[in-house]
Amino acid sequence: MDKQERLEKISEAITELDIDAIPELCKKAVEEGISANEILLNGMAKGMKVVGERYEAGEYYLAELIMAGETMKEGMKILEPYLKTSATRSAGKCVIGTAKGDLHDIGKNVFISLLKAQNYEVIDLGVDVSSSAFTEAVRKHKPNLLAMSALLTTTMGEMEKVIIELKKQGLRDGLKIIVGGAPLTQEYAEKIGADAAAHDAVEGVRILSGWS
Repeated sequence: MDKQERLEKISEAITELDIDAIPELCKKAVEEGISANEILLNGMAKGMKVVGERYEAGEYYLAELIMAGETMKEGMKILEPYLKTSATRSAGKCVIGTAKGDLHDIGKNVFISLLKAQNYEVIDLGVDVSSSAFTEAVRKHKPNLLAMSALLTTTMGEMEKVIIELKKQGLRDGLKIIVGGAPLTQEYAEKIGADAAAHDAVEGVRILSGWS
């Protein structure tokens, strides 16, 4: 099996929610000399993108989204030691969380995995994060990047509260802010004072790469 076929198999395991197959597939790929970074970006993340598309099309539901996230976690258990050992200098520091009132974290967790693969230090605040918690984390960790996610249109406004609070406390300068989630647009990001919006984790990483 060549490299492309191996990565395709890993991608398929994610899209087909094959939690039992993913660890062995990742192990074999590493043994065959495929880098952990490539397995993550061109295998698992590619599969998660398809899962997201199926969810938006109504072919997959929340249960499938959760299962895909769990499948990815199993693959990450195999890849993480290799991602750490292949790390060079830190690409930056990112504080990340899901906006207050929103409990969705699959997209956020995929984004975190991709950031770690790109050698970012990540401080994950979890879900349902208040503006004060975001602000306190920025003050404490002094990141160069803040990422906020929301899947519900009703929680998008919370992101603006965070940015207002950061400005008020003099913490906005020198901080790049990216917001992510299906309902978000670049127009909305600009309106609330963020630097960029991403529909999914892969697009988010692409935007970050353009900043560095």
